Amino acid sequence: MKMSKLVINILGMHLLIGVALIPAAASDTTVAGTVSDAMCGAKHQMAGNDASCTRTCVKGGSKYALVVGDKVYTLETSDKAALDKLNELAGAPAKVTGEVKGDTIAVKTVAAGS
Repeated sequence: MKMSKLVINILGMHLLIGVALIPAAASDTTVAGTVSDAMCGAKHQMAGNDASCTRTCVKGGSKYALVVGDKVYTLETSDKAALDKLNELAGAPAKVTGEVKGDTIAVKTVAAGS
């Protein structure tokens, strides 16, 4: 009887330790909006279209952004494929998946929106 209680206690402790060591998964969210840049947001200042303004501002050091209604999310990524896709979709609808923290999205994937 004492041996089975000891075994159950030991197994229980291992289970608790194992669960505690599993990292909490960051929840990814998909946000749909229009690709812009953080400097201009929803209102582009340059003559021409929104796509060329976005690309010019990003080349000048601004970060890509996603405009969703009145909200502007700054997009954080160093992934070349994601940056290329954002460049391709400048001024166009997109779906960005990543971890949202306040006004910033840590980008994991970018796809064309509708």
